[in-house]
Amino acid sequence: MHIEQLQINEIENLFQVSSVEVGQHFYWQIGNFQIHAQVLITSLVVVAILVALPAATTGNLQSIPKGMQNFIEYVLEFIRDSTRTQMGEEEYRSWVPFIGTMFPSIFVSNWSGASLPWRVIQLPHGELAAPTNDINTTVALALLTSVAYFYAGFHKRGFSYFGKYIQPTPILLPINLLEDLTKPLSLSFRLFGNILADELVVAVSVSLVPLIVPVPMMLLGSFTSAIQALIFATLAAAYIGESMEGHH
Repeated sequence: MHIEQLQINEIENLFQVSSVEVGQHFYWQIGNFQIHAQVLITSLVVVAILVALPAATTGNLQSIPKGMQNFIEYVLEFIRDSTRTQMGEEEYRSWVPFIGTMFPSIFVSNWSGASLPWRVIQLPHGELAAPTNDINTTVALALLTSVAYFYAGFHKRGFSYFGKYIQPTPILLPINLLEDLTKPLSLSFRLFGNILADELVVAVSVSLVPLIVPVPMMLLGSFTSAIQALIFATLAAAYIGESMEGHH
């Protein structure tokens, strides 16, 4: 009888474990819809930074750039050169705006998690974090990249684009389809996992030693955030460039 009761308790504990939620989220209830408020709040902050910085630095353009204007122009040239490297001289120009939007957005989102003290702001439940700390954000970015990837290929090559799935032999059709399906998964989970890990390391460091020790972790997180933004944008450009290859 004691053994049976122990087994029942184990089964009940198993069901309790299956209902555990990793992290707490803050939602706004609007009618029948729930809005992920913490991601929306931090995303609006990121958008405000992305709009305010160029507006403040390009209001009085100089023929010889200096200061922040020089920095903004350097970033634009870096994005243009990176896009050209991945797509080639003929195709890169029309895709610079896309990559030029993707890279700064992810960079500032990642950086905000490593640099801004989101957790100082108290919410009724849940906590603020970088937008890319949420899997919904990274999946949306990856799916947007996939849409751009398929659009570029179809726009460039027409229906012949889909012939790549049966090359060099139709037997490889399932593998070629699986390759395209795994691209957004790898993009989203790589970005999400790295940003989440960085913020957890910083949070644990602050809770253990709140003064000096977390500073190197935050600096390392800022560096990692920049690298992850660069990797995502570079892979997005490479996938788009790859989809346009083979046109004759």
